[in-house]
Amino acid sequence: MILVNNPGTWSAIYPPLRHAAWHGLTPTDLIFPFFLVIVGLAIPPSLGGRSPSQAVARVARRAAVIFALGLVLSAVPDLTLATLRIPGVLQRVAVCYLVAAVLFLTTSWRTQAAVAGALLLGYWAALTLVPVPGYGRADLGPETNLGAWLDRTLLGQAHLWRVSRVYDPEGILSTVPAVATVLIGVLAGSWMKREREPRSMATGLAVAGAAAAAVGALWGLAFPLNKSLWTSSYAVLTAGLGLLAFALCYWAVEIRGWRRWAAPFVVLGVNALAVYFLSQLTAQLLVWIHVDAGHSLKQSLFEHALAPWASPVNASLAYAAAYLALWWAVMWGLDRGGIRLRA
Repeated sequence: MILVNNPGTWSAIYPPLRHAAWHGLTPTDLIFPFFLVIVGLAIPPSLGGRSPSQAVARVARRAAVIFALGLVLSAVPDLTLATLRIPGVLQRVAVCYLVAAVLFLTTSWRTQAAVAGALLLGYWAALTLVPVPGYGRADLGPETNLGAWLDRTLLGQAHLWRVSRVYDPEGILSTVPAVATVLIGVLAGSWMKREREPRSMATGLAVAGAAAAAVGALWGLAFPLNKSLWTSSYAVLTAGLGLLAFALCYWAVEIRGWRRWAAPFVVLGVNALAVYFLSQLTAQLLVWIHVDAGHSLKQSLFEHALAPWASPVNASLAYAAAYLALWWAVMWGLDRGGIRLRA
């Protein structure tokens, strides 16, 4: 996401590094659900064996910290409570983690599977069958879908994503199927704790991932794939692809013993929350700080250091790559020092 969120200029970006305009799927649309699947996969090994009361308290504290960090990103650099965006990426991560972790600690895997299925089917029914007040029959348009109406009604337009103000891609209702995405990861993580043979783990994850991806793709023919709405078809398809990707990594690292290729990713992964928060915060400050002729510091850096040397789209990508490299170096330093910044 650091690469995607920080081009030199938003007017020149390679198509795979853009989100789908509305319905559809690009490689960029896989990043957030893949992360939520990993959140789910991590819950059983990180919380298993703890007493439910202690674990729930720990989960609630971590979720509160993550949610608060999301609000900080919404508030910086210009804190205006009247227009503070309430939903957001970290806010969604916090809510999904809280709900999925509490369900893991207090229910059986059968209940968790039933809840995930109910959330996906219920969301599909809500968006396709429930009339939208003021608009009539159910609709999946950016402004006229049920989730957008609910966000505007409960949160107010001023507190939604400033690019749109008529809907929020991390809104209230669309967080429901996102919880199911995490629960799919939880179910896979619980199964991995029971299955001890590495090849069986990789095969089982791959089969489950392929099956989910197929179901999601078929469902998408009737209920379009849409990240902003986090449609049920999108949730199932991307969770399936996430499990396939994890199975491939597990096979490469644990079965084949190919570990060196993963080292650069480990540097980012052990401080994933820190690198996302700090890189987003810094990027916002680079836009807020103005230097010569009223240009932002980011714009000045891009136009003087990179724009003269490459085509617009390549210069824009080079800026994003350099920004990612900078944060990788920072995280490498923390990793070398054994520093782990966690909620």
